[in-house]
Amino acid sequence: MSYLQALILAIIEGITEFLPVSSTGHIIIGSSVMGIASSPFVKVFTVAIQFGAILSVLVLYWRRFLQNFSFYVKLLVAFIPAAFFGLLLKKQIDALLENIVVVALALIAGGVIFLWLDRFFAHRSLRETSVDDVTLPRAFRIGMFQVLSMVPGVSRSAATIIGGLTQGLSPTTAAEFSFFLAVPTMFAATCKSLWDYISDEGGTFTSQELGLLAFGNAIAFVVAMIAIRAFIGYLTKHGFRVFGYYRIAAGIIILLLWKSGYFAGVNVGDF
Repeated sequence: MSYLQALILAIIEGITEFLPVSSTGHIIIGSSVMGIASSPFVKVFTVAIQFGAILSVLVLYWRRFLQNFSFYVKLLVAFIPAAFFGLLLKKQIDALLENIVVVALALIAGGVIFLWLDRFFAHRSLRETSVDDVTLPRAFRIGMFQVLSMVPGVSRSAATIIGGLTQGLSPTTAAEFSFFLAVPTMFAATCKSLWDYISDEGGTFTSQELGLLAFGNAIAFVVAMIAIRAFIGYLTKHGFRVFGYYRIAAGIIILLLWKSGYFAGVNVGDF
């Protein structure tokens, strides 16, 4: 992997991780288009740069993380379902990662849901909420929605935002709680990926690989900060419609490329 490829993947990660459009799907496409050879390090890189993205949440919302202990209890309760089912269904999840059609169909299905939600909430007068309105039962139910994001293409952000909306949260609060929940979820995923690489693969990082990891995380951090600010501002004014259309268009394009044989020989699970 070159530094230019690392730059592009980190930009993709930073933009898509917190938007409800599936970072996994976009990383897959980006890696395939650039012809990045699959390797254990490439797989680690695409997961580990999530750390830079979650740092952006800590920086932007640092006051929230210093307020009270109950906030962390809510995050823990919401995180537990994904941790449990992630370990329980690891083999099944890995199998789904190898199916590009699943990614495309999940993108399209999520897009349809967002279009419906946008129309549904346009006709309702929602009271403004805050993270303080997230009770422990609500947090757990949002966490159950996060489990759905284990299907590639669903999008962790999309699943948790939809989960928050079903629990009566305003769109802005649902999005912000999704950001906060990303911190323990993505941190755990990053640590597990690094551990698997070092223990199972017997891997050690070269100086160049460490440089690529540091570079990728730095880029993902900066881009994610910009993306989060832009997303919240856009969501407040315009809702979810554009993300619904985008997901549907992206899913259709992926299906057309798959049908034409573009992804022949590409092992999605490597990314």
